[in-house]
Amino acid sequence: MSDTDRFPALAKEHLHPIDENALLAPEHKTHAPRILLLYGSLRERSYSRLATFESARILDQLGAETRIFDPTGLPLPDGAPKEHPKVVELRELAIWSEGMVWCSPERHGAMTGVMKSQIDWLPLSMGGIRPTQGRTLAVMQVNGGSQSFNAVNQLRILGRWMRMVTIPNQSSVPKAFNEFDADGRMRPSPYYNRIVDVMEELVKFTLLVRDRADYLVDRYSERVETAEAVSKRVNQGAI
Repeated sequence: MSDTDRFPALAKEHLHPIDENALLAPEHKTHAPRILLLYGSLRERSYSRLATFESARILDQLGAETRIFDPTGLPLPDGAPKEHPKVVELRELAIWSEGMVWCSPERHGAMTGVMKSQIDWLPLSMGGIRPTQGRTLAVMQVNGGSQSFNAVNQLRILGRWMRMVTIPNQSSVPKAFNEFDADGRMRPSPYYNRIVDVMEELVKFTLLVRDRADYLVDRYSERVETAEAVSKRVNQGAI
């Protein structure tokens, strides 16, 4: 039986053998891992912001380069053109990054609108560039009451939808108002230790993934679609 008979739906020329060298011995980047951190509250004393800044300090100590996006002034999705300065800033930071941290309060059993708006402004594709695909992601949440995982579970779903590599570990800080001192620094606790665990794991995964990201997200379906699009364009003028 021929391959055509065995796989009648398969475009065999677009099914490439797995390149082990691209996975095991890729070209090695030497710059510090680039991590973008997003938080989900505009309150003056925002515990998601404080947890995010604490995370950035840990990442800096681990040798990463960090940038934190301030969502103040970011318009609602579709409420302003994509040329809005805050939208441009967010998208440029996403393109710059190799990994991200998303930290949201849990409000009414879900992530906040501030958090979701930031993610919604990040398109899957932008002028041939994908600002999230293949990047690593760590998810965190802070709670006003007892510990919950609703927000981090939702953030994981969004990370998958945005085609990101979401690390296994995560952080959920209950009664966050008890965990930070007057200067906004997190007190020693098992919750602080978990954040350190998450940031350490994120850096490790980022170092593993970033050299292989383009190959990891190279898809058969998109190669077929691209070939069909090129063929259609070339043959538009055919008689």
